[in-house]
Amino acid sequence: MQRVLLLITACFISTFCYAQYPEEKAEEKPTLRIGGALRFNYNLSTWKEDQLERGGDFGFDLFRINVESAYKGIKLNAEYRYYSQAFGGGFLKQGWFQHDFSETSQIQVGLHQVPFGIQQYNSNNWFFNMTYYIGFEDDHDMGVKYIHDTGRWQWQAAYYKSAEDFVFSSAEASPNRYSYDVTGRNKENNQLDFKLVRRLGDSLAHQLGASVQGGLLYNLDTERNGTRYAAAVHYEHQAEHSPWNLKIQAMLYRFNPEYSAGADLNFLEMGAYGANYNVATKGEIYTASVAYHLPLDTRLLQGITFYDNYGYYNKRAGGFENAHMNVLGALLTAGPMYIYTDAAFGYNHPWLGPEWTDALAAGTPGETDWHLRFNINMGYYF
Repeated sequence: MQRVLLLITACFISTFCYAQYPEEKAEEKPTLRIGGALRFNYNLSTWKEDQLERGGDFGFDLFRINVESAYKGIKLNAEYRYYSQAFGGGFLKQGWFQHDFSETSQIQVGLHQVPFGIQQYNSNNWFFNMTYYIGFEDDHDMGVKYIHDTGRWQWQAAYYKSAEDFVFSSAEASPNRYSYDVTGRNKENNQLDFKLVRRLGDSLAHQLGASVQGGLLYNLDTERNGTRYAAAVHYEHQAEHSPWNLKIQAMLYRFNPEYSAGADLNFLEMGAYGANYNVATKGEIYTASVAYHLPLDTRLLQGITFYDNYGYYNKRAGGFENAHMNVLGALLTAGPMYIYTDAAFGYNHPWLGPEWTDALAAGTPGETDWHLRFNINMGYYF
């Protein structure tokens, strides 16, 4: 009996010690995953006569490196991109530290995606949708974000100290960045975001969402803060075994910069990919996208996704002409390669027409036409 008691006591002590010090059983090992992509691009633009004479241009788009790591409860996610110097050169697209409190909640600190509207993309094509060019699609800023997702409900709350600031001074923000932000004589700061999503249906295929955003705009001339805010509602349908995807979103925004006396208050500068342009300070954006995925079982192609994405930009300024874009195309999947083939039509769009500086501000009233850019982007992702 004494031996039995000793054996039970020994087992209890062993179990207690293991419960207190589980790390003694197996030491956690760090994980590291490195990936990236190389992309080339062909385009033919109807408003570029010299390019039409050449039959279009084909050249380098980007090379990128992705890193994901985890150790002792802390994760890292980073992506560095290198474009040609004409499109901004090299810069960090995203990079954050992450801790998972549970399977349903996490916190991210660093340069990460702003929780606003349909994520990750409000589009299916290579050009994104109109929301991207005003800074409201796949935007990344510097701050802290909390995500809680139970499946049927998801909410995200975030605070951003600034956009992608690379120079810590009162100098103008550089346009060498991935996502569009306010640049020129104004700087984004102290932004708050909140997004709520409700998923419906047995397969959670229907998603309803609402987003709000508010922040400040520091003017370098007056040294005063203006304000900005935005709100959006959206619906997305994506069933696990359905070939169809539908995205619908409506949003409004208002920028109220503290300009010097006599300055034009109807527009401000935004920038990305190495260049700035003007954007109306007030407006609404309505977008709708539909896509159909056709699976294939061939040696070369595994699938084709057909899509049509439309965006309408209603500028709230007297005399400003509104803008449109529509992208009709297909994504071909061939092993590690993704090939976007797009016919992108633009009306008062800086990337899809001859007017760059004021296409998204005053536009060119009375002289604007629809323009076409045919584009093929081929990338190898590893």
